[in-house]
Amino acid sequence: MAKFILGKKMGMTQKFLEDGTVVATTVIKAGPCTIAQVKSDKDGYKAVQVGFDTKRVINKPLAGHLKGLANFRYLREFRVLDTANFEKGKVFDLSSFEVGDQIKVTAISKGKGFQGVVKRHGFHGSPASHGHKDQLRMPGSIGATDAARVFKGTRMAGHMGVDTVTVPNLKIVEIDQENNLLYVKGAIPGHRNTLVKIVADGDLTFVDLEAKKEVKSEATEETAVEAEVKEEVTSEAVENSEVATEEKEETKVEEKVEAPVDSTEEQKS
Repeated sequence: MAKFILGKKMGMTQKFLEDGTVVATTVIKAGPCTIAQVKSDKDGYKAVQVGFDTKRVINKPLAGHLKGLANFRYLREFRVLDTANFEKGKVFDLSSFEVGDQIKVTAISKGKGFQGVVKRHGFHGSPASHGHKDQLRMPGSIGATDAARVFKGTRMAGHMGVDTVTVPNLKIVEIDQENNLLYVKGAIPGHRNTLVKIVADGDLTFVDLEAKKEVKSEATEETAVEAEVKEEVTSEAVENSEVATEEKEETKVEEKVEAPVDSTEEQKS
């Protein structure tokens, strides 16, 4: 059984491990995701369609397909061996993943535009002397003689990037459940905000978002009450300190008034 989730690449940062080593990590905002459709043997294969992220307006065919669900921005399929535990409308998030899991990440790489053979295929180019003027980054001969044509797959200049790239064996360094953030060791393909598919070994667990929201609201209320109590305590402490300073000043004034006059001052008078 495999567990999976959709997310967005947010950028890169660094994390300090327990032994003090610094690790470059990629931040992914993953989930929550919703089961939008379950495909069984009737469709010819077993898969689960997952919806992630929402937008304001969708077209009518998609609205009919997502009836009763949110307006998802992304819909992606994941192949599964058994669809018994999957139902339309079920929700899952990062609670299925743990620190140390080995994951496989799939995303679309950055677009580089039209590039030459040096950048696109790593050609060394020509020597910078001995009659090679203006030929430093040229591809050179393509070797087509007998066939008198260009063979398919010949490495030449052309469009680079915007390819579906899969990076296996990436490790989860840290998980932020409250903000739905996943910190993955190393780099993953794609620009910022690109869609990311994450797959790992294990079981997928479903959650109840309403219950989570209630727990969060209770926690926020408790923190608000604690903050109010702290404010009251600090205000009382400030008032007590002000009263104490006023009493000290009054006692100082009384001591000055009650203090005896020196004899020298009496003689001067």
